Amino acid sequence: MNDTQNTKRTALLSRHGTARRMGAILLALVMVCAAITGSAFAAETNGETSGLVFTSAENDEILSAAEVYVRNVNSTVGITTSITTNLFGYESTSAAAGSGFIITEDGYILTNYHVVEESQSITVTLYDNETYDAELIGYDDSNDVAVLKIDAEGLTPVIFGDSDELVVGQDVVAIGNPLGELTFSLTRGIISALGRDVTLSGSVRMKLIQTDCAINSGNSGGALFNMYGEVIGITNAKYSSSGYSASIDNIGFAIPVNSITGIVEQIMTTGSISTPYIGITIMNVSSDLKAYGIPDGADVQSVTEGSPADEAGIKKNDIIIEADGRTITGSDDLVTYVRSRSVGDEILLKIYRQGETLELTVVVGENVKSALPEPEPASESDAASGEMPSGSITIPNFDKFFGEDFFN
Repeated sequence: MNDTQNTKRTALLSRHGTARRMGAILLALVMVCAAITGSAFAAETNGETSGLVFTSAENDEILSAAEVYVRNVNSTVGITTSITTNLFGYESTSAAAGSGFIITEDGYILTNYHVVEESQSITVTLYDNETYDAELIGYDDSNDVAVLKIDAEGLTPVIFGDSDELVVGQDVVAIGNPLGELTFSLTRGIISALGRDVTLSGSVRMKLIQTDCAINSGNSGGALFNMYGEVIGITNAKYSSSGYSASIDNIGFAIPVNSITGIVEQIMTTGSISTPYIGITIMNVSSDLKAYGIPDGADVQSVTEGSPADEAGIKKNDIIIEADGRTITGSDDLVTYVRSRSVGDEILLKIYRQGETLELTVVVGENVKSALPEPEPASESDAASGEMPSGSITIPNFDKFFGEDFFN
C-alpha cells in the first residue's frame, strides 16, 4: 500500500470507524436498468492498443459532493437501446434507458451488460447533449459488464479508485440517469456493507457493495464514487418493494471495480476473456449430506474430461475441503481461490472421498472465451451453483425501463 492510500485509509477510518459486516437479509431484488488491485488509475489508450493505465489521483483531499459532481458529470453518459421483441406474434420495438461512464479519451465507455443485453442499437448521450451511435465492443455476462465505443476524441475519462480500501460508513455518491429521464442526477449516501453475496439471473453469483444511495431504474451502469472523486463501483441492482407489505428504501448495490478492471482491459485489448480454471462444476454440500456426517466443502458435480481436475484425479462426488491449507466451507470459497491463482500454478487440494481423506495436486489451466460469446449453460463453468450460502441474496430478473428516447 503506498503513502497516498495509507493517508486516505487513515482519514476514512478516523471519520467512519472500522468496517463491519451487516447481518444477512433474504429479500427479492430486481436489477436496475438497470481482478486487479493497486493505486488509482485512469483508463487511456496507448497507440493502437486500448488499455488501462495506472496513474495517481489528482488530489488527496476529501471533496464535497458538489465537487465530485463537477469533476465527473462530463464523464457520465446516458445510454438508450432499441430492443425488438415478439409480442403475441407481432414485433414491437421499445427503448430501454441506462447509464455508463467514459474510461478513455477516445470514446470507450463502461456500463452493465444487462443495460445493452439483446439490443439492436445503442445510443450514447453526453452531458453536453451530444449523441453518438455506440458499438458494443464486448461484454462479460458473468460479471455484468459491457464495453462500448463511440467515435469521439478528447473526452474526459474517470479515475478509478481501489474498492478493496472501502470501509463501511464511508461517504459515496452516485451519478446516473434514474428513470431514464432525470438525467445526470447525483445521489448521496454511505457504504452500508461490503461483500454481499448476490445471485443474478442465470445463477450468476457476485459479491457486491451495498449502499444507501438512491439507486433506481436508469442508474444501472453508472458510477459509484468515493469522496476523492474516484470510481469504486458500478451501480447495478436494488431491492424491490414488490411483494412486501413494508416499503423498502435505499438498499442498492454496486460491482466493486477491482473485480472487473482486469476483465475490462482484456475486452479492450484482446477481445477475449482469459480466466484460470480447473474444470469442475461444484455446489455447496447439501443439508441432507451433512446429516450423514459429510463435511462442509465444495461438492464436485462434474469433471470436464481432459481438464486439469481430470488429470489430477478429481472425481464426481468428491468433497473439496481444503486448498493449499485454506479451509473450503463451500463453493464460493473454492471459486474465489482458483480465480486468485495464475495459469500454471499448482494447488494442493484436500479431498473427502467415501469416508477417506486424500490430497491431490491440480495445475491451474486457462479458460479463454470470446467477449461476444454465444450464451453458455451455467453448468459448463466453474461458477458456483446449488444451495445458496447463508446471507446470500437472489435477483430474480432484470428490470429495464421502457419508454421514449429520454435523451433527446
